[in-house]
Amino acid sequence: MTGLDEQGTPRGESPAVPAWDEKPVPQRFTGQTVVVTGAGSGIGRATASRVAREGGHVVAVDLSTQRLDELVADLADPTGPGRVTPVGADITDDGSVAQVLAAAGDRVDALANIAGIMDDMSALHDMSDAVWRRVFAVNVDGTMKLMRAVLPGMLERGRGSIVNTASEAALRGSAAGAAYTASKHAVAGLTKSGAFMYGPSGVRVNAVAPGPTITNIEVEVTSRFGPARLGSARGILPTPVTASALAASITWLLSDDAVNVNGVVLASDGGWSAA
Repeated sequence: MTGLDEQGTPRGESPAVPAWDEKPVPQRFTGQTVVVTGAGSGIGRATASRVAREGGHVVAVDLSTQRLDELVADLADPTGPGRVTPVGADITDDGSVAQVLAAAGDRVDALANIAGIMDDMSALHDMSDAVWRRVFAVNVDGTMKLMRAVLPGMLERGRGSIVNTASEAALRGSAAGAAYTASKHAVAGLTKSGAFMYGPSGVRVNAVAPGPTITNIEVEVTSRFGPARLGSARGILPTPVTASALAASITWLLSDDAVNVNGVVLASDGGWSAA
């Protein structure tokens, strides 16, 4: 078995991370309530942290309440500009989605759909039904349910911003297994449909397509065909970046700074999509 991270990088490899200093924008989300899923770790945690430090009220959603408690503790500053409301929830469950809305006070200015899982890198012919169902339940159904839940309020107010997490696997067929690739193509479709439907009503819907990113997601791979085939394309992978680099792209799309951006799947991938 081979251990891989979310973007297919073999576990144990430690490539040099490009030097970069995060520069939060003061008060960019002041007065706004932003739902961030997958907020307990990785890109979701980095995004939740940045929104809070930029003045927003973050409704932080994750399956792991322990990780959410750690996030709240890290951001516990009574003089800080923002605040965090943790919600332990399963985004595939309608009851949990209702809990998220209740925690937001029925007002959501922006939604960052970041929660997601990887597949086992299997090709279509050796993929199990269980892998397909699980990946689509989290990556597609969960994304759709949160979008569906927040849109009525956004439409009523005539404004809102949604950022979904696609992937390089939404742009190409050589980045992951069949289930993950298909699920992220579906996320791109939800994004573009939403942008077209709701843009005239003041709601922007965009997505970010991460390249290699350093997170704590690991995948145990037992299939040989898929990883062997995908490995032939790994030579063009850019150097993985920290989750905070992806949070910079996501928070920009969420914010009013991206006022003229709608229906975009933004490749935040270090140039991978240009290869």
